[in-house]
Amino acid sequence: MTPSKPSESRLAALRAALYRGIPALLAGCVFLAAWELYVDLSGIKPSILPAPSRIVVQGWLNREALISNTWPTLGATLGGFALSLAFAFAASILMDFVPFMRRALLPIFIASQTLPLVAIAPLVVLWFGFGLLPKVLLVALVTFFPLLVALLQGYESTDRDIAELLNSMKASRWRIFRLARLPSSLPYFFAGLRISITYAVVGAIFAEYAGAARGLGIYILNAKNNFRPDLVLAAVVVSAVLTLCLFGLTLMIQRLIMPWQQSGEQRR
Repeated sequence: MTPSKPSESRLAALRAALYRGIPALLAGCVFLAAWELYVDLSGIKPSILPAPSRIVVQGWLNREALISNTWPTLGATLGGFALSLAFAFAASILMDFVPFMRRALLPIFIASQTLPLVAIAPLVVLWFGFGLLPKVLLVALVTFFPLLVALLQGYESTDRDIAELLNSMKASRWRIFRLARLPSSLPYFFAGLRISITYAVVGAIFAEYAGAARGLGIYILNAKNNFRPDLVLAAVVVSAVLTLCLFGLTLMIQRLIMPWQQSGEQRR
């Protein structure tokens, strides 16, 4: 029995993805090997620069503490990103339908990105307490702007011929938006989504620095105060893995929503 064409295409896509990942994997292995070799040959103290092997061993020995502190960070990341996504989508629709609102709100949103988090985070914690809400708000503040700009740019990329055709058929403004402008924005939206998701975990950790009881930010802060750079770097590795997993999830969602783009890439 021969495999079906969808199965063959999935296997081909998997092989292509693995092939594209080989250079990055080799570069990472070379970097880690050079790091390990430098620590062994230089005799530098682990309290200054721990070897990768020590980071892995200590991270495994302290895995329960790392895992228990990862869940609050993940919760703040997902909550803040969901709020960011909803706000960016609602604001983009308002600004697309009402040009005056775009001219009024866009400079304010741009100015919001110039605010230093080191100054804003303590104020947000002061106003909203040490619970989940201030972390969600700070993650949303960090991540919403790339999403907003990507959606607005995507709406502007709509093919004029399609919009004019729908307009000639007496389609309403909302129908034109739903059938033409929104689908045209999908590639831009997912590009902005991938950019924002890489900021989300960092934003959550930084928010925990400002005030929290648990989380990777607090774990890193405590490890730093105890002069344990191996545990600091173990938490950094966990946050990096978390970011990569969320990034991969956005790619999976994009392929589910836009399967035609994947087939086009395979033909190229």
